[in-house]
Amino acid sequence: MQVLKQCGDDLTHENIMKQAANLDIALPMFLPGIKVKTSPTDYFPVEAMRLQKFNGETWQLFGDTIGND
Repeated sequence: MQVLKQCGDDLTHENIMKQAANLDIALPMFLPGIKVKTSPTDYFPVEAMRLQKFNGETWQLFGDTIGND
C-alpha cells in the first residue's frame, strides 16, 4: 500500500519499482524501533530485531534494537 501511495498517479512499472526500492516506514505490527527500509542498493526490507524472553507468563523485551535503524 505504501508503494502505491508513493507512486501517486504515475503507476508505471518503472515508478513502482523505484518506489519499492525507496521505502522507510514503521509499521504498527512491528515492535518499536523496527522499520521497513529499502534502497536502490539494498532490497532487504527488515534488518533489525528486538530480543525478548519468556518469564513463564508473558514475553518481555530487553536491550536495545539490534541492527540498522
